[in-house]
Amino acid sequence: MVVGDFPIEVDTLVVGAGPGGYVAAIRAAQLGQKVTIVDKGPLGGVCLNVGCIPSKALIEVGHKAEAANGHDELGITAENVSIDFSKAQEWKGKVVDKLTSGVEGLLKGNKVDILNGEVYFVDQHTAKVMDEKQSQTYKFNNCIIATGSSPVEIPSFKFSDRVLDSTGALNLKEIPKKLVVIGAGYVGTELGTAYANLGSEVTFIEGAKDILGGFEKQMTQLVKKGLKKKGATVVTGATAKGVEETKDGVKVTYEAKDKEETVEADYVLVTVGRKPNTEELGLEQAGIEVDEKGLIKVDKQCRTNADNIYAIGDIVPGLPLAHKASYEGKVAAEAISAHKSEVDYLAIPSVAFTDPELASVGYTEKEAKEAGYDVKSSKFPFAANGRALSLNSTDGFLKLITRKEDGLVIGGQVAGPNASDMIAEIGLAIEAGMTAEDIALTIHAHPTLGEITMEAAEVALGTPVHMM
Repeated sequence: MVVGDFPIEVDTLVVGAGPGGYVAAIRAAQLGQKVTIVDKGPLGGVCLNVGCIPSKALIEVGHKAEAANGHDELGITAENVSIDFSKAQEWKGKVVDKLTSGVEGLLKGNKVDILNGEVYFVDQHTAKVMDEKQSQTYKFNNCIIATGSSPVEIPSFKFSDRVLDSTGALNLKEIPKKLVVIGAGYVGTELGTAYANLGSEVTFIEGAKDILGGFEKQMTQLVKKGLKKKGATVVTGATAKGVEETKDGVKVTYEAKDKEETVEADYVLVTVGRKPNTEELGLEQAGIEVDEKGLIKVDKQCRTNADNIYAIGDIVPGLPLAHKASYEGKVAAEAISAHKSEVDYLAIPSVAFTDPELASVGYTEKEAKEAGYDVKSSKFPFAANGRALSLNSTDGFLKLITRKEDGLVIGGQVAGPNASDMIAEIGLAIEAGMTAEDIALTIHAHPTLGEITMEAAEVALGTPVHMM
């Protein structure tokens, strides 16, 4: 007997179960919508499975390995430190599994229907969900597309067992003796740093004039200094030309300063950007417009030109950040429920989990001046902080950007230990419309790294206590 494909009706169909999609689905369900979420891969998307979370786990393994080798200045020496990398990978896998199973529990707890399959739009209110066995039609009132992005592949560096994307680099079975990283943005620099901490000899090849584009030179200089200490080589203003795979590794050819160079390694990691996953969805069937980069055009409520279909995350303009996707997911879900939510990106932080960590939120001094603000830039060094000294980690600074007329906090940058956590206070200050005086008058626990934010606020007010 042949069963007909009778359409299943849902209030909201969410396509993609990464940090944008699953958050959107949960918020939509909390607001009373009947929600179905679909992904062709595991719940959690790239971020939880092969991105943010496993990379931070590997970075932590690198930090622990570096610490285990001792600190002579602290009187700690170590001999014959060994790393069982298979155990490290097993632990990383457990971290991922715990989080992905947690996402499943949250979705089910909010009565979200979970489907595994690929989605193809038929029209503005209809989509087919297909797996290996069948195809089912869904009729939706509203839809949120959150399909994320994929690594860009360079034609002369086709991905293979030796030419890796970020997923491949995270799943190596052994620590490379030598590793070449093409592209020193935040993904390449983070993973390269992790392997340098694990003992790999790492060479970074970056086409731009500096690494970690988007962060100020004062900040990236600290990272380059740290990489040099680890024995890494950083080549900027270079063009990767090609790779020759050998039996045991690779030979990478690049051009720098009008001279062709070759470097040999066990693997080459290619991290030159990501492309939006907007092909093969049938977007044209739903009348959804994309730009020349494949990004979907949206308004301030994440609504596409098809007024019942929304798009969030890496497939819309802006930085490809997991927390941006989650934020947009909430906005889209609330817009569907007729709330007046809309995106405001001023207080959205950018973080690089390098050594030291880098974080930025709001305006930089340069950006603020370009926007027409008369601003003051107030810096306080980690080296003048008791907690940083006791951690033996004093490289770095915190900088507050305040408006001269009233001391309003409109930006901040942190380079140093725990910058990824410290940036939240500055983000909150911007979001809440706080001034430098508000931060300075807030009692911060002693001795903590958090005091550095208070100290920078006092610098802004012209009343620093712990700095001349």
